[in-house]
Amino acid sequence: MALEFTDSNFQEQALNTEGLKVVDFWAEWCGPCKMIGPIIEELATEYDGKVTVGKLNVDHNPEVSMKYGIRSIPTILFIKDGEVVDKLVGAASKATLASKIDACL
Repeated sequence: MALEFTDSNFQEQALNTEGLKVVDFWAEWCGPCKMIGPIIEELATEYDGKVTVGKLNVDHNPEVSMKYGIRSIPTILFIKDGEVVDKLVGAASKATLASKIDACL
């Protein structure tokens, strides 16, 4: 299951730990976000133990969203060892997301 990132746990969960984090910035009212939600859950299961995959609701967590300049959703950040190494804006296929994850590993 995908981790729930929040303004209060983002520093500790996404930035202060080693390894790759995939963070899906989303909102309940966003159609494309609903399309990739199940894909994010599948990736969280498939990459369990190798990659931390999670979601951050932009409506409930404005601080992190503003810090990273999230203006369109869904936006997916790929954070490795505390640094953003890749970014994807808009809905994407599972294959596209998996290839980006694999490239960051």
